[in-house]
Amino acid sequence: MAAALLTADPVIIEGVPRIEDVLILAEVLTHLGATVEWLDSSTLVITAAHLHSFHAPSDLVKKMRASFLVVGPLLARFGEGASCPPGGDVIGQRPIDVHLVGFMALGADVRYDGEVYWTRATKLRGRTIFMDYPSHIGTENLLMAATLAEGHTVIRNASAEPEVVDLAEMLIAMGAKIRGAGTSTIEIEGVERLHGVRHRVIPDRIEAGTFALATAVTSGDVWIENVQPRHLDSLIWKLGEMGVRVEEHGSVLHVDARAGRLRSTNVQCLPYPGYPTDLQATIGAVLTQAEGLSVVHERVYDNRLLHVAELRRLGAEIEVSGQTAVIRGPVALAGTTVRALDIRSGAALVLAGLAAYGRTEVLDTNHLDRGYESLDVKLRQLGARVERRSLAD
Repeated sequence: MAAALLTADPVIIEGVPRIEDVLILAEVLTHLGATVEWLDSSTLVITAAHLHSFHAPSDLVKKMRASFLVVGPLLARFGEGASCPPGGDVIGQRPIDVHLVGFMALGADVRYDGEVYWTRATKLRGRTIFMDYPSHIGTENLLMAATLAEGHTVIRNASAEPEVVDLAEMLIAMGAKIRGAGTSTIEIEGVERLHGVRHRVIPDRIEAGTFALATAVTSGDVWIENVQPRHLDSLIWKLGEMGVRVEEHGSVLHVDARAGRLRSTNVQCLPYPGYPTDLQATIGAVLTQAEGLSVVHERVYDNRLLHVAELRRLGAEIEVSGQTAVIRGPVALAGTTVRALDIRSGAALVLAGLAAYGRTEVLDTNHLDRGYESLDVKLRQLGARVERRSLAD
């Protein structure tokens, strides 16, 4: 969606979920002067022909970290882009230094004034950039900025996430010259302009992984459609270690957990292709039902085990030391009232509620709506007893 700012032509994006984060970014683009329309339930058309602002609205940027992605395209195409520091889930330090240092390396002037980062450049010029860490959206922001920069840009220690590759493929279809996406070194040869495109986004591997883990925690048997299994290699491997049978049938994943008790395992969350941090909380909830001691190491964010306190309210036996959680199972979880702290911890509490005796109430489910489309509806279709209620109810 942010990449649509790189061209005045219409950009059509297919396979878009109606989740809160998409709606927030649509508001950001509209505020800048772009038109954003739904062609159908999952297709967006974005036209950024007549922008009247290069300053992303702070009230929206503070709601979602990915809103900061508009700065790179604005800077590249118009020579100016501004945004406050992004908000989003409270899961630890996620500095935007790699974005700003990268913009400066490309020739931009960056200053912080009135709680807003202002970036300006008469013309960006390519050069070699080494990122301090393989930031996902940092890589995407610099990748978009470099497409219209003059000359050759090299991004080293780049993120290899599938979403980065998908963005690069879209940009190439728009006329960009990019090599190496999916590796730690991406090379971009700047072009004068980009044109419109029709692009279908890749399936959401985290949503697919959440349903696979929901299957495991309920001893279920589920076929998950529209999946790219290679994007879930680390999860598929861990499910196998836990005794869950996973079969691949093209773009369909068959997850069968009916064999019996789950086995314990150890998990380390790392940048792709390592085990995804966005499935750390959910696999932790599942491991409360596994036989023995499991250890989960969070090596991506420094504050992403806060949800453990909520799992303990359900009866989970989990000890946390620094960035490591030791989980003892299986334990009989008992339903109670818990609170979602962010998108993925909310999903973990829902999964724990599916395994718990009695009734579990998950508060602040607005977090879930940011990353999952109709999660309660899909779970009901799979046989779960889940209903959404307002606080008034």
